[in-house]
Amino acid sequence: MDDFEFFRPTHYYFGQDSDLLVGKHIKALKKHRVLVIYGSSFAKKIGLIDRVISSIKEQNLTVFSLGGVMPNPRCDLVYEACEICKKEKIDFILAVGGGSVIDTAKACAVGALIENDFFEHFFIQRNSIEKAIDVGVILTIPAAGSEGSSSCVIQGLHADKIIKSGISSNLIVPCFAILNPKLSFSLSTYQTACGVVDMMAHILERYFTNTKDVSVTDRICEGLLCSIIETVPRILNDPFDYGARANLMWAATLAHNNLCGVGREQDWASHHLEHQLSALYDCAHGAGLAVIMPAWMEYTMSHDVMRFAQFANRVFGIEMNFEDPYDTAKAGVSALREFFKSMSMPLNFEQLGANKDDIPKLLNMLGIDNHSEGHFMILDRSDCESIYNIAANYKE
Repeated sequence: MDDFEFFRPTHYYFGQDSDLLVGKHIKALKKHRVLVIYGSSFAKKIGLIDRVISSIKEQNLTVFSLGGVMPNPRCDLVYEACEICKKEKIDFILAVGGGSVIDTAKACAVGALIENDFFEHFFIQRNSIEKAIDVGVILTIPAAGSEGSSSCVIQGLHADKIIKSGISSNLIVPCFAILNPKLSFSLSTYQTACGVVDMMAHILERYFTNTKDVSVTDRICEGLLCSIIETVPRILNDPFDYGARANLMWAATLAHNNLCGVGREQDWASHHLEHQLSALYDCAHGAGLAVIMPAWMEYTMSHDVMRFAQFANRVFGIEMNFEDPYDTAKAGVSALREFFKSMSMPLNFEQLGANKDDIPKLLNMLGIDNHSEGHFMILDRSDCESIYNIAANYKE
């Protein structure tokens, strides 16, 4: 196990109607001027935004709101949010939604405190983050885990290219996260499935590691994956199963608050490969990961076949073939694809709506000529091209 530091200051409020007390939580932090950021009209339609604003106003706090965050969040709305924060002297940002909304709030939290272009300054030039406006979250979509993470991903333009890039800092870890599983009842099967793939990918990016003696975090990863796999059929059968929704919501948070990643080298190549797909095609991040993650696993399996065989055995219950561990490892990847298929997730480029002819463009967007990808197995441009081709050509 590697040496590590682990700090997560997020206060979790989990349970039914937990969102009704958001105003008190913000006031307890001694904040006064709040910007509420949210996504589609859904949050307005169910009355959630009105309830949130009322709760804040009841504490005699000043509140502003900005809606319209889209999936694969863009810079444009962050710029607008930054202007509101500067003009109105906002001292707290509340994100009401899923990962795209939370990441927009986090980007605004750092962007509103500098005069430079936030995307160029932080996401392209990689300048260090030295201060940020405090952020809180009311989660509506269990998926990205951004409610408990130090990361943030935003899409923008740089040198006439679409870039999807991320930053990480403890300064953008939310102060609190309100998790009311009932707010996820109305998610479609597709939204739920995309979220499941996303949280599983967050775990797998940590699970496939070269670090030795990490049995504790191995078991945390495996336990979370098993729980997710057991829970999904219940939700597909009954979207209003509170217990199942509650388990899935907490699993999403634990998948990405780095509890299962401390003390071990992490990979993240699959996420970077997928980011180019969602930037180019505007597909759901989880759907893209359903295509890319198994392709990455198939390509890198020979690097440490026993780790893949362990995954197959412990997560999917596939009997270990000690004479031919490749057989077990390949069965694990097949089982993962079958699980994604059971949720009607795409498994190749065609099902995702991507074009194989665009692979050179995806590689250029990845900028792979200037750096390598991944840590479990170091990938160059040729390796990444091979993974895209596996994803493009996979046939059931």
